[in-house]
Amino acid sequence: MLKTPARHIADMTDALDRQDFYDLTLVTDLAVSPGGDRVAFVAEEFDREEDERKQSLFVAPTDGGRDPHRLSRASDASAPVWSPDGSKLAFTAARDTDTEIEVARGADEADEEAGDERDEDDEENADDQNSEDDEPKPQVWAFDLDLGGDARQLTDFEEGARGFDWGPQSERLVVAARDPTDDEREYLEQRREDGPIETERLQHKFDGQGWLDSVTTYLFVVDYETRETERLDDAYGGGAREPATGLSPAWSSAGDSSAGDSSPGGRIAFLSNRTERPDDNYVMDVYTIAPDGSDLRKVTDSELTASRLRWHPEGGRLAFVGGNPENWYIPSEVYVADLAGDEATFESWSGDLDRTVARYGDLGWDGDDLLAPVGDEGLTRLVRLSEEGNPERTFDAQGRDRTIEGFDLRGGTGVVALADPEEGKDLHAVQAADLDADSDRGNADLTRLTALNDDLLAERHTPECRRLTFESDGQEIEAIAYLPSDFDPDNPDPKPLVASIHGGPVSYDAPTFSFEHAYLTGQGYVVLRVNYRGSSSYGREFSEQIRGEWGPRERDDVLAGVEEAVSRGWADDDRCFATGFSYGGITTGYLVTESDRFAAAAAEHGVYDFRSAFGTDDSHVWWENDFGLPWENDERYDESSSIVDAGEVETPLLVTAGGEDWRCPPSQSEQLYVSVKKQGVPARLVVYPDEHHNIGDPDRAIHRLRELTDWFERFDPENR
Repeated sequence: MLKTPARHIADMTDALDRQDFYDLTLVTDLAVSPGGDRVAFVAEEFDREEDERKQSLFVAPTDGGRDPHRLSRASDASAPVWSPDGSKLAFTAARDTDTEIEVARGADEADEEAGDERDEDDEENADDQNSEDDEPKPQVWAFDLDLGGDARQLTDFEEGARGFDWGPQSERLVVAARDPTDDEREYLEQRREDGPIETERLQHKFDGQGWLDSVTTYLFVVDYETRETERLDDAYGGGAREPATGLSPAWSSAGDSSAGDSSPGGRIAFLSNRTERPDDNYVMDVYTIAPDGSDLRKVTDSELTASRLRWHPEGGRLAFVGGNPENWYIPSEVYVADLAGDEATFESWSGDLDRTVARYGDLGWDGDDLLAPVGDEGLTRLVRLSEEGNPERTFDAQGRDRTIEGFDLRGGTGVVALADPEEGKDLHAVQAADLDADSDRGNADLTRLTALNDDLLAERHTPECRRLTFESDGQEIEAIAYLPSDFDPDNPDPKPLVASIHGGPVSYDAPTFSFEHAYLTGQGYVVLRVNYRGSSSYGREFSEQIRGEWGPRERDDVLAGVEEAVSRGWADDDRCFATGFSYGGITTGYLVTESDRFAAAAAEHGVYDFRSAFGTDDSHVWWENDFGLPWENDERYDESSSIVDAGEVETPLLVTAGGEDWRCPPSQSEQLYVSVKKQGVPARLVVYPDEHHNIGDPDRAIHRLRELTDWFERFDPENR
């Protein structure tokens, strides 16, 4: 049985070392089986020797009867999906081609080449060249859990698979895949050989995917046994948001009345943007189509950015998340479409909740109710939604001192990934019927399924977490503080403080386990995370205040949070530092250009000149929605650009960037760095080649922590 962790006793543990990062295990994707008796999840581990992140697939019983079982070992795995009969578990992975496919392919090639006269040496050289150039593409694989054995490759698309779901009889799958024309295939080959980039797309790049092309992604129906595929010509994607959401195919249950008859095939729902200028807006519409490619129907009205499709187990109704494509500060809502008739109708079930659906977790049907994770006052928690009546907050067993970072519900069983600042992040099962029961902070209603980091954390300091509120410009602001091991917040001895600023800006901080927070508190810092105005989880009015006017409110709220920590005796007035990643980096730029409050700061992967960012990053639609067009509203762009006030910077500044970051291009960091360095202010630039917006390789993640702490220590008044 999995051991239960005890609360960590500060004077019996050591601080986390940077190298402990390699011993960390992180849970990512999770999927509950149709019967609710098992959960599949992906665990991310770190290979010290290869300097790589490895993703493995595990399965655990939801009654906690045994430890999780590792299914995959050979290579990375992601996006597990159970077959409706629960006998198979499919996932995506970029692995070497299945032997069965290789043998069949070799036989076909031998037949085609029979009688050809080719030079043997040339053939060997060509084969060697192909083996060097052909990296495995992500394909759909599946374990047959009844028969056992290794996973079987189900797809062999030349450009790989991009999302899938099972058909209702567990005999077919729907898979999204790019399907280039002959001309597009020739262009892709030229690109692989370092040919020129050629495009006529407005959305011409996207972070993590690089330069985009014109290849269309379609849905294909794939037979499980034969691997035969049929393209659904009317089921295709498009638009500026497709690189983020994909087509997200979802296949309804057998005997679905929404098919218009008693057909056992059900219907397939997917996302697409078919507006007049799909690359110039963030619309994603919901469509459905019959499995034979007929009877395409549009469900939504091009007024939403739809995502996270989830059919009712009996079909006929489809739940999804919908956001405003022009105003991201409006909380996203849960919608339900009724597809039983000839014309689809849909409505919001979010009522007067005024809380955004969280980016963690899926929607889950419990009978005719829905469970959804939402951001609620600096916490990700569950709400119950129904067709009649307003949503109700549920799952009180969670408490306010830990947050949900993953959720799925099937067969009456829910599984949550609960992140606790002191205990780490693990999976817990809860019966849907128990979610509404009155409960205190204890674990009475929960079954703990994993203990991923117990051995590591039992011997290391993890921080106590406290919420604090304070006033800024007449408004109440909330922050979360992570405290060092030898610190008593009720009888404090002031410590150095790091104001660590969240990204987004339409995001929020919740009490979570973070290696970075634990490492910094282990070094003696108080870590302060301020949910500044603009953050979500506090309602539309709070979030929308910064729309089109980035900078002053976020800056003031962070500064007010620092002063609150100083006034409480938590922070040493002379030893305050600031850092932030993405929008946190942007806010750090505002802080150092408008204030000399900090002994040193680090602006990470941010944007500091919005006029020059327009068109060089992947966010032109966002900038137009918030600021207008730069040639029409240049003042609004300049007012939100900290580079305009770079001459005021006196704070020693570390600036970091990803070499292939198309969300916040590295040229932005170079501009800020040179502008500060030009004035003789201490500055340092760190660029991580080949990295996108986030830091991937573990060696670089560790290097980043070293850069931060070395920079702060270098300018700490106690060290000078």
